[in-house]
Amino acid sequence: MAPVPATLLRALSIPDPAKASLSTAGLGSGFTNTGAIRATVPRSDGSGEEERRYFVKTSSNGEAAEEMFRGEYESLNAIATSVPGFCPRALAWGPLEESAGTSFFLATEFLELGGAGRRGRGDTLAQRLGKLHSTPAPPDPATGRRRFGFPVPTFCGDTKQPNRFCDSWADFYANERLLTILESSETRNGRDAGLRDLVERTARTVVPALLRDGHLGYDRDGNGQGITPVVVHGDLWSGNADRGQIVGSGRKDDEEVGDVVYDPSACYAHSEYELGIMRMFGGFGSAFFTAYHKIVPKTEPVEEYEDRVRLYEL
Repeated sequence: MAPVPATLLRALSIPDPAKASLSTAGLGSGFTNTGAIRATVPRSDGSGEEERRYFVKTSSNGEAAEEMFRGEYESLNAIATSVPGFCPRALAWGPLEESAGTSFFLATEFLELGGAGRRGRGDTLAQRLGKLHSTPAPPDPATGRRRFGFPVPTFCGDTKQPNRFCDSWADFYANERLLTILESSETRNGRDAGLRDLVERTARTVVPALLRDGHLGYDRDGNGQGITPVVVHGDLWSGNADRGQIVGSGRKDDEEVGDVVYDPSACYAHSEYELGIMRMFGGFGSAFFTAYHKIVPKTEPVEEYEDRVRLYEL
């Protein structure tokens, strides 16, 4: 056990440093340092004290760490606002003053994986993800309209996603995903003329054929209402979903065992966009998709569903 840095004590409103400790035992991450804080704090009703638990990530990657933690902070809270208990709430993020501004932190509620009554993924994940994908995303703060994008950049792994707002889902997917990822790849690995031609032709022809306004969300007879942006996790593979529960939050209503998600890279998107990554990496069986689609039906035109999901795997 180690003392909790003063920056985190202030950010989490922990009044007594002597009643808080930081542990890194059994925790780890490929991109950041991680730790767990236990603290004894006064109850909000003044009836004594209670234990709180927090999860903390830190990174010394400067501006990249600052942007990454800000994106994860907003992503976690976008999901938790729509479906309480589905992921931990983010509590604070910012510079670690002890590092002279070179390191940053993200503090969240503590998610304990593998809780009592553990069972395989199934209806609970389908129900919670279905609720998330059935809840309209908040309006773009700049326009007051529901649009495709996200208020801040996010990171999928170490790939930055700007998430600029678009009125058209086809425009967002072509420019903010396919072409943005291509440019990031070229910056790291050099230009490949063949790859660029394939991606540009996909963005120019396949994307509008399947996702254009006036087509996606309408059946063959032209009946429909288009699609509404919803919050998606954005990086939902089997390694970012498990059975567990939030503990030590002080909110008992959210502290029940269930299927949970973490490490999101959220945006306001077409709900089926989520399914591309889920199908690409596997780990979610047919029972999940059957249960999920009872809550969130396949978007019209239904006959193009498989083509859309394959497009979203790119």
